[in-house]
Amino acid sequence: MTHDILHPSGWKATPGYANGIAASGRMVFTGGVVGWNAQQEFESDDFADQVETALRNIVAILAEGGAGPEDLVRLTWYVTDKQEYLASLKQIGQAYREVIGRTYPAMAMVQVVALIEDRAKVEIEATAVISDRTGRRDGGRKEPLGGLIRRL
Repeated sequence: MTHDILHPSGWKATPGYANGIAASGRMVFTGGVVGWNAQQEFESDDFADQVETALRNIVAILAEGGAGPEDLVRLTWYVTDKQEYLASLKQIGQAYREVIGRTYPAMAMVQVVALIEDRAKVEIEATAVISDRTGRRDGGRKEPLGGLIRRL
């Protein structure tokens, strides 16, 4: 992974997320992912369990695109109950580290009135960027961007 964490000088450290990330490479996007199984059935109404299942679903989707958790650059969380989220932070943190690891992308958390799936308590959108793995800050391009645009 050759993503650059963006943290302005003098800003307080962020707990478990990045303020921003600069990345180049192939992009992989998920839709809104909830905590149900492959048959679209909820196995639990527990908030932390739904988060863990949603994260596992995200990892499965990323794998289909050739990406892994280390390629995540953004997560947007939609939760139906801020207090339930806060009460579950310890379990959510454990599940996150188990499923995603020590990757902390840019994140946003939004409380919503409801989600489309009645039993869903959390929905997460993910963006990943698969770097060219060269470590070059220019994404490994051997020609100017204009050449790439002409081919499109």
